[in-house]
Amino acid sequence: MSDIEKVKQLRKSTGAGFKDCNLALNEANGNLEKASEILRVKGIAKASKKMSRDAKEGVIVISGDVNKSSLIEINCETDFVAKNDDFINFVKELSEINNSCSSNIDNLKKSNMLNGKSVEDTLVSLIAKIGEKITIGKALTVMNHNSQNFTYQHSIIKDNVSKLGVIVSIETSEKNEKINTFGKHLSMHIAASNPLALNSSEIEDEILNKEQELISKELKNSGKPEEIVKKISLGKLNKFKEENSLMTQDWVMEPKKKVKDVLEELGIPDLKIKEFTRIKIGE
Repeated sequence: MSDIEKVKQLRKSTGAGFKDCNLALNEANGNLEKASEILRVKGIAKASKKMSRDAKEGVIVISGDVNKSSLIEINCETDFVAKNDDFINFVKELSEINNSCSSNIDNLKKSNMLNGKSVEDTLVSLIAKIGEKITIGKALTVMNHNSQNFTYQHSIIKDNVSKLGVIVSIETSEKNEKINTFGKHLSMHIAASNPLALNSSEIEDEILNKEQELISKELKNSGKPEEIVKKISLGKLNKFKEENSLMTQDWVMEPKKKVKDVLEELGIPDLKIKEFTRIKIGE
């Protein structure tokens, strides 16, 4: 095999540039396997330098079916890379593996991809090839007994790759078009309204304390009597809980109704929203 053919083969197997492949082959005295190892080490070095940079762009990918669905966030530095074919192919395969791993990140990183390499090693190679920091962000799997999952994706880049993703799990023994329509609309509602929790009692204390602090600062210099300030403060906090709890939010399809009202109007006794998850790039 000629030197130029070796360079071509090394480029194809590693994705590295012509110059890097040529230098690695010279260092390895023409040994392809050793040259590949040299490039991997150099790739890791390059990737390490890039990991100190910000990766605020990226994509959300959803995989699975009505019984088990998983959502994964993969971040990169620019929107341009988020649309790169190599990146898209990587995240789509990664999403399928994530679903099989039930969003266990440690298991995910150790899993092998179609190229025979682990996710972790493939990620390092991709960073070296593309030249941007790429990280695996949030990953969540939704699977509940006697439930159906519904998904919605907004700002779709390609297929199941988007900028925003929602999974909502609905428990019911019924399977019909009425359930399918509600599930689709509910996932769209969650995408648009961004609830913090299913019910107000489930909103994290840290979030409520922060909101209370902001309300107190807002009312501090109002000049109103302390007793009045307390009532206003309580009212504002209750309003915050109502607007950020899924069940008490205004239904996006018909704002005069609450989500809980729509649920009751369906007239399905065992219908219950079990859980939901929503991730948007940049939030």
